[in-house]
Amino acid sequence: MAQDLTVPVKPGKIIAVHVAFNSRAAQRGRWPKKPSYFLKAASSLAPSGAEIQRPEGTELLAFEGEIALVIGEAAKNVSLEQAWDHVAYVTASNDLGIYDYRAQDKGSNTRSKSRDGFTPLGPELIDARHIDPKALRIRTWVNGELVQEDGTSDEDLIFPLAQFVADLSQHMTLETGDVILTGTPAGSTVIVPGDVVEVEVDAPTAAGAPTSGRLSNTVVSGPGDFDPEIGMLPNIDDKQRADAWGTPELAGLPTDPHAISPELRAKLMAAPTAGLSAQLRARGLNQVVIEGVYPQNVGTKIVGPARTLRFLPEREDLFKTHGGGFNAQKQTFDGVREGEVLVIEARRQPESGTLGDILAIRAKARGAAGVVTDGGVRDYEAVREIGLPVFTQGAHPAVLGRRHVPWDFDLAIGCGNATVVPGDLIVGDDDGVIVIPRALAEEVADAALAKEHEDEWVAQRVAEGGRLDGLFPPTGANKEAYQAYLAANPVKFPTPENGTAHDSR
Repeated sequence: MAQDLTVPVKPGKIIAVHVAFNSRAAQRGRWPKKPSYFLKAASSLAPSGAEIQRPEGTELLAFEGEIALVIGEAAKNVSLEQAWDHVAYVTASNDLGIYDYRAQDKGSNTRSKSRDGFTPLGPELIDARHIDPKALRIRTWVNGELVQEDGTSDEDLIFPLAQFVADLSQHMTLETGDVILTGTPAGSTVIVPGDVVEVEVDAPTAAGAPTSGRLSNTVVSGPGDFDPEIGMLPNIDDKQRADAWGTPELAGLPTDPHAISPELRAKLMAAPTAGLSAQLRARGLNQVVIEGVYPQNVGTKIVGPARTLRFLPEREDLFKTHGGGFNAQKQTFDGVREGEVLVIEARRQPESGTLGDILAIRAKARGAAGVVTDGGVRDYEAVREIGLPVFTQGAHPAVLGRRHVPWDFDLAIGCGNATVVPGDLIVGDDDGVIVIPRALAEEVADAALAKEHEDEWVAQRVAEGGRLDGLFPPTGANKEAYQAYLAANPVKFPTPENGTAHDSR
């Protein structure tokens, strides 16, 4: 690897930024407010031309083309204005990682990213003194196909490159030769043995258009050597697959992991919450009702997987840090998926709005099935006119910040004294709202519809003058009569195409 001898080939520290490019954040759906980092072992460094070994027993090896900053003069507590003066060189890097070990590392990335050879760097160094740090370009090719291309302007990066130097220097001395890997743009995905990955960093508008040259490495199979008696074995799930490939679609997964089938949705739309709740109770689940919430419009029915949002009790200092900007409330409404029910924990306090007309418009535009909040709703009539199904405790004119701090989302919450886990199925009608665990949904829906069929027969007999004893529920002769009726008139389930029913025979 071509290397200026004044900069060590193996730095004392390699520090990597988690997320820095807007394109990457948009792909993941999460924007960091401040930079965060992890360390890579210096022994992971490799030159251009070195082979990248994917260990046997793993499948999710992903590349990340990155811009590497090489520290020149040591930096300790330097300002943002001075930080770039401490960068000697810029070059290309590939921040490789095995997602099979990502969950076990719990954010440290120690095993997933610090294997020998997992930080190719080079091949040439660009003198940082003669380039504009906001005018760099990074490109990555896999087998000759361009898969990543991004810049370092204020529009491209969440944080300027110099900020990483200034920030890290507050906590440690950045020494000569240390390397900072500055995050990857969108396009990172899985590579397999035989693939050739090339990364190049250049400054196309600078004099002479300096370039790092193409950092080229080939993926090969290597030994796993994972001893279960010593440490954890590789393990993956759908979340790691989606993150490694870049998107659920590329990983061959459903776009929405919480999506329900049209057939199940049609059944739940037809089943009353009263019947569903009875079936849940028969299976030992009693605390499934979101207490105190009712639809804005009589006759409203909602069905969909839960997307959750949690508010904490108002605290002025926390509202200053979490209440403004693109806060958790706005992120949740902006990211709700088609068919989802947005469920809001507001601690059963209706004395402040948890949504208003603008947020309702956004949720409707995103295709949300509805909103359930155990707090209040601002712009109550305007929200009603928007047509988004909303279940709430009622109206309240106060803005956000009177009772609540928007805190976090996509986690288990307590709404109306019921626990709601993301992906649980929410069903609401005029009787209220219930929560159905995903694993029981099909069974409970079928049972509720079957019981509804029986209740309709019972209601007809009662209307004809029948006594409740022995009829509700049917026993003895009444049970035999119902069984005969059922044989001739089986339970009918709605079809997703048109909402009509088909029988169970």
